[in-house]
Amino acid sequence: MISGLVVAVLFLTGPAVSHAQPAVKVHRVGIVSLLPGSPEPTTVRAFQQRLGELGYVEGKNLTLVARYAHGRDERLAEIFAELVKLKLDVIVTGSAVGALAAKKATASVPVVFAGVLDPTSVGIVTSLARPGGNVTGSSYGVAGPGIAGKWVQLLKEAAPGVSHVAVLSNSGDPQTAQLFQEIEAAARTLKVKVQQFDAGNDTTLERAFAAVGTSGAQGIIVTNSPYFSANRAKLVRFAAEKRLPAIYFFNLFTDSGGLMSYGGSVEESYRRAAAQVDRILKGAKPGDLPIDQATKFELVVNLKTAKALGLAIPQSLLSRADRVIE
Repeated sequence: MISGLVVAVLFLTGPAVSHAQPAVKVHRVGIVSLLPGSPEPTTVRAFQQRLGELGYVEGKNLTLVARYAHGRDERLAEIFAELVKLKLDVIVTGSAVGALAAKKATASVPVVFAGVLDPTSVGIVTSLARPGGNVTGSSYGVAGPGIAGKWVQLLKEAAPGVSHVAVLSNSGDPQTAQLFQEIEAAARTLKVKVQQFDAGNDTTLERAFAAVGTSGAQGIIVTNSPYFSANRAKLVRFAAEKRLPAIYFFNLFTDSGGLMSYGGSVEESYRRAAAQVDRILKGAKPGDLPIDQATKFELVVNLKTAKALGLAIPQSLLSRADRVIE
């Protein structure tokens, strides 16, 4: 009986055992959007949502540091230099110009890109299977090369009477030269005249608008550029005022009133980039992670805009659309 009391006393008065949970690792992720920060871009929201699905909660195990370039490529060097000094675990960025700027800023901090058509041709990575170095990401996928020719075909299908097309491009974007070559090749086959107009800032955009307005163009193609995404309201408004059927590379344009868009889902590209970030935070080396490629592009048609332009979009085209805005 006495021995039992001794055991009980020893149990109650013995040294306390700590059962505190280990500290939660807080991951620090930077994201650089080429778009304005207000309203918050759908791409950034898609990235945040996917990270949440993967178990990352801001304020608990994640600190997300967001920076916005407002369509100004020249701000990227300064933004990335700032983020590198913050000693983040990963930096995420969109577009080819953003990925190249990030790669130039750091060779040690892991970089994940999203929304790039062809990361090998512009020198972001040397291989899709083994990117090497500190960079990986998600591309628009296997349909990337040749997309620009589809813009010509789809615009001609939607507006058969169009024989002269203005191509709005940004010479500062590393993808521009390849895209225009594809446009020219498709235009020759379809017997469509194409005329290129360059814009990369507010001054050159207004100059391009004036030149397109007097060119005799009957339609317009807006090629990939973060600057154009940031100024999509101006572009859509210009096409409406000039009554020009237009096709864009990104569904944000059709959601903003543009006639048609054809390209990879940029939101989905950011969701796939979030999965790459998750792998890196769990120990994977970015150079060992294959570029995550989408398998399809998305065609969106805005019938409200078609009606305003007096266009009757063929049923054969509507039946192929992934989304129709009515």
